[in-house]
Amino acid sequence: MIRLFGIRWSVHPLFVLVMLASIATGYFVELLTLFAIVLVHELGHVAAARGYGWTVRDVKLLPFGGVAEVENAASVPAKEEAVVALAGPLQNVWMAAAAWALGQTGWWSADWSDYVWRANVMIGLFNLLPILPLDGGRLMQAALSRTLTFHQTLVWGARISLAFSLLMTLYAFTPLIPALHVRTGGIEANLLLLGLFLLATNWSYNRNIPFLFLRFLTGRAAASARFVANGAWAFPIIVSKGHSVSAALRLFKRDSYHLVVVMEEKGRILAVLPEQKVVVGYLSDGNGGRAVSELFM
Repeated sequence: MIRLFGIRWSVHPLFVLVMLASIATGYFVELLTLFAIVLVHELGHVAAARGYGWTVRDVKLLPFGGVAEVENAASVPAKEEAVVALAGPLQNVWMAAAAWALGQTGWWSADWSDYVWRANVMIGLFNLLPILPLDGGRLMQAALSRTLTFHQTLVWGARISLAFSLLMTLYAFTPLIPALHVRTGGIEANLLLLGLFLLATNWSYNRNIPFLFLRFLTGRAAASARFVANGAWAFPIIVSKGHSVSAALRLFKRDSYHLVVVMEEKGRILAVLPEQKVVVGYLSDGNGGRAVSELFM
């Protein structure tokens, strides 16, 4: 682990396995090139994140990119998350173009130029798959949050990521089934390893949704203050007095400020609660099962 630009950088054990395999098979130079590509890819994310004022604590490098731990990640706007997610693959675009150009001008050999630009295209496109924690998964979540509640975004992000991770894992076995006429040969070991890693990662992510949602709520104070300071449209949430606090919180959207309107069946408004009151009411004792009406009685 090293510190660079005030960020802790480390290599994931999966990358270590790839390194050992590369050394054993004599592809060490190619491995160093892959490492450099991944590092530049991740520096693109870090530069974009810092441009928005995010605090990046640490980055863990993987064979296909990296995973960054960002302070208050759940409270950042979806638009910013999308831009930061795209900043990584964009580095692969210019690196692939530069490698191709160097090959065309004769500065690099045709074989080496071909390897570098293909590696960049592979890493860039792989990262755009709709699987968390890949860049495509983050883009997917940013898009989902435009129409779904934040809790639904977490749930569907995990489900879609699990589905595509499973498909990737199964695809690694297709060479063993000649009838499919896809490919022939042995199991795609690299693809299988990545698929299993992403499957395990998203299985854990799915189980941690309650914790991730709690982290989102703890970051709502900063988001609410930003909405109030800058001025914003209030998105009303209508619930009955018997609705639980937890049910009301699950209706919150990522980029909206909410007023929780407590209403009787006949349409009489009993109270209008700013979202801060509902969030603080829940965080103060963690009792999400009590009725919303208890917050204003």
